[in-house]
Amino acid sequence: MQGAIARVCMVVAACFLNHPLLFPHENATLPDQDEELMARMRQHEERLEMERARLEKELSQTDSEQEETSSEEGYIWCFWSAVSFVVFFAVEVGRVHGGADAANRPVEDEDVFSEGGSVTPRTVALDKEILSNFCDKCTYTSAHENWRVREFVEGFTYDLLDSLRSVCDRQAGMEVGDFVGIGSMFESWKVCKPLTCDLIVPFSPPDPYSFQFQLWCSPSSDVPPDMQGCGRIKVSRFGENQEGCVCGSANLGEDMLCLLHVGEDDAVQADRSPDELLCSRNTRFLAKDQVTKWFQVSLTKAWGRISYKYDFELTFRNLDTAGALKIRFPSGKVMVMNIMPVVQLEDTDAYFVSHFPSDCDGSPDPCWPLSFAVYERNLLKHFSKRLPQNSCHLHCLQIVTFLHRKQTALTGKSFLTSYHLKTALLHLLLTQRPSSVWSVESTEQRLRDVLGFLQRSLQEKRLNHVLIGNSKVPEEVQVPEMFRKAEPVNLFRSLVLRRELHAATVGHFHEMLRNAPVLIREYTRRTYATD
Repeated sequence: MQGAIARVCMVVAACFLNHPLLFPHENATLPDQDEELMARMRQHEERLEMERARLEKELSQTDSEQEETSSEEGYIWCFWSAVSFVVFFAVEVGRVHGGADAANRPVEDEDVFSEGGSVTPRTVALDKEILSNFCDKCTYTSAHENWRVREFVEGFTYDLLDSLRSVCDRQAGMEVGDFVGIGSMFESWKVCKPLTCDLIVPFSPPDPYSFQFQLWCSPSSDVPPDMQGCGRIKVSRFGENQEGCVCGSANLGEDMLCLLHVGEDDAVQADRSPDELLCSRNTRFLAKDQVTKWFQVSLTKAWGRISYKYDFELTFRNLDTAGALKIRFPSGKVMVMNIMPVVQLEDTDAYFVSHFPSDCDGSPDPCWPLSFAVYERNLLKHFSKRLPQNSCHLHCLQIVTFLHRKQTALTGKSFLTSYHLKTALLHLLLTQRPSSVWSVESTEQRLRDVLGFLQRSLQEKRLNHVLIGNSKVPEEVQVPEMFRKAEPVNLFRSLVLRRELHAATVGHFHEMLRNAPVLIREYTRRTYATD
């Protein structure tokens, strides 16, 4: 039977190939002198018709014999025909859906990642010896400069804030607390110049006022969904929201006082307008722009009181952010200081900040982003105790930060920040075990891991906050339970909403990868030439 089917297929194919309609139209009529050729073609066609008839007769006889002698083979044939149809149908459905998904996927995303060329975190050329020299240089510089810089910064900031407190009268202005050092300088991964120091300064309202907080993760929160990781700060007078006090209905006697309302008479006299309390117009919510203006004016007055003690020049780098200072010494050396006014969240080490130093798009008033910088510093300390003595985790962060800053100097600012780089490293530290994989000999491989993690995060447009909603964070870091159980916060949410921003950020990352070998080699060569 199989032979007959094959012969039928060959005859049908021959008929198709020899059919006159397959020839071009201009060749449909032949000259008169080719009558002999036409006669041969007619004879050939007659032979084909006879052969076709003979094969059809043979096939019909074979089919009748098969039906009589082997009904089981018919069942098998039907079964395999059904299986073939199902497989064909499944393949077609998968192809259609796959094509639809490919068609529905944004063209920009495909173009963005196809433009990256052949350079990937796995293929970028990284010389181990040059990386080693780079790390040695960073370690040497950190060891010789960090202690001197921190000593100067802490002494100067203490003096400046002491003068600021005298400017802000305790009964008339905000109360300023002690500063806390955060960021690369205080986490021992500082890289590049100028020297940059980040400090946060908590402040609180004057008596009888206090701050109340509305977090995005609270069950009754009305913070907009696009403000994840933020909250509102309400300025309320002490006791105005107290419920259940019986001092008004019970007879306490002349010798008894209610501790909740003991200063209420004075509080009425000390009632302040929203502007005096740095609130948004016609609200009781703390406004970031009002805080920025107050802090800048207070710092200017405070510096005017102590400037005679110092022989350097102090100026504001950016009037749109509070406490963005630049110090220029007589030698020409420059130091950058970011002194940020913050509000402490109750008794935790989380702080509401008016802005982040590297933030491109700040949240609008009255939403304040929440900083976990103190917990992140504690997490790095936790790993430093458990990793090998000469671990490479901070070296990897220094190298990636160096590449990012150099690329920014070449092509301009990007959505990608040093905070994103640190977040990627912390995620890897929480997932990669054992600790021996972070030995100094593994610097190249771990650096590729960090770059690969960033590339995947950019491709997926998702980089979760390392502390919020992450059960892998060790308990000894003491992240508050409300944040450990909250839903993860995507730091790359803006990339989901803005395709052009995503394309620009991916382009910046790919350029950084392409330029990485040259940037590291030139920096190492230049620094050793100046030593």
